[in-house]
Amino acid sequence: MINPTKLVRYLEEMVTNENVLDLIGNTPLVDVSNLSPNPRVRLLAKLENQNPFGSVKDRIAKSMIEQAEKNGKLSPGQRIIEPSSGNTGIALAAIAQIKGYPITILMPDNVSIERRQMLAVFGAEIIVTPGAEGSNGAVKRAEAMAKQHPDWCFLHQYENESNPFAHYETTGPEIWRDCPEVTHFVAGLGTTGTLMGVGKYLKEKNKGIKIIAVEPPIGERVEGLRNLDDGYIPPVFDKWHGRNILDRKRVVRPRESLECTRRLVRECGIFAGISSGASLAGALKVASEVDQSSNDEAVIVFIVCDGGWKYLSTGAYTDDLDLAEAAAEKIIYF
Repeated sequence: MINPTKLVRYLEEMVTNENVLDLIGNTPLVDVSNLSPNPRVRLLAKLENQNPFGSVKDRIAKSMIEQAEKNGKLSPGQRIIEPSSGNTGIALAAIAQIKGYPITILMPDNVSIERRQMLAVFGAEIIVTPGAEGSNGAVKRAEAMAKQHPDWCFLHQYENESNPFAHYETTGPEIWRDCPEVTHFVAGLGTTGTLMGVGKYLKEKNKGIKIIAVEPPIGERVEGLRNLDDGYIPPVFDKWHGRNILDRKRVVRPRESLECTRRLVRECGIFAGISSGASLAGALKVASEVDQSSNDEAVIVFIVCDGGWKYLSTGAYTDDLDLAEAAAEKIIYF
């Protein structure tokens, strides 16, 4: 029999969210130390795939749109334009649809089919750009279109400070709240927003925390990630004094990313995207470098950027690894 007093208390404690946007953030940390190569190192995965639109980019999409509304850059009914190879575009399209903004997303023509399908679900106009130009090509074409249409709102995630600020206000504080013993933070180097925002916040709390970026080798593709020596440095990286925030970088190759993505599924039950595997691969390299003879334990938090459902068509989880690695050179994963 249900205890009436307990039932009333339960109902009083229930929280009803105003809308789905209130569900963005407050993602869980999950211990995946069974993957650690070092007994003195704990590994914790920050599951950003639990955001309502499926990725860490939900945070910056909400932040950029809300800030543009506040400062008058975005007015009711105004069209939004943004280059994206996937996750930011999906999050922006979903939020734009909820808020009543038309939106145009420019993306390379070699993204996985699931990306285009999700953008269509959320009502976005899609303009494809040559895949050979990569995400940098989509950025340049979006910049040109924004100049041609000054009445459109170009949010430009690569230079918009609402990008790192979203992580400074939310992701960083969540990690510190849930794991104040964190010693290292590892994330992929893309727009650099996650590393800048989280890194700045954590170092303000404890300047000894190490901030490590994961990047691909020059000339090799781990989509969603970039090498800063490859010709394009996101403006937010310089605006937030990135070279002072980053302690080091770790290079991760495409095959390592695929192998670690499969390990997340097989050994932890975490069905994540390819760049999440890259983050894990970087975290494993950092864990291997920690002194095993030390009495101090290290705690590494890394970002699981998104879920694996947008990559099923690529064979990244089930194909022979050689085939999957070859496909990574043709399909934009992130």
